[in-house]
Amino acid sequence: MRWAADAVSALREGARLRLDYSAQSLWRVDRMIDGIRDEGPPYAAVRTVLRGLGAYAGEVIVRQSGAEWWATGGDHWVRTPDGRLWDPIEEARRCYTGDGSLRLLCREATAGR
Repeated sequence: MRWAADAVSALREGARLRLDYSAQSLWRVDRMIDGIRDEGPPYAAVRTVLRGLGAYAGEVIVRQSGAEWWATGGDHWVRTPDGRLWDPIEEARRCYTGDGSLRLLCREATAGR
């Protein structure tokens, strides 16, 4: 997904953070979102970054589990081979409010793989 690639590129350039599409890399992404939240910018200022980080997490799930991206009505979901739908972009928004974790979402989505 293009948003994921854009996030990886931007973080490599701006934050000098290398993301390798591994489940372990989502620890760094969760911590990055925590840091952004701690700085206190309004959601509107970080919406695009969160979308990219959520798309990155979704792409990690796709690569780890053989899932596929689904888009409907402007929303983007990941469908794992067992038929479950996951919303990593919404989970990134939840991380920003302190109620989510991309790392845990990936672990749950790829459990039993």
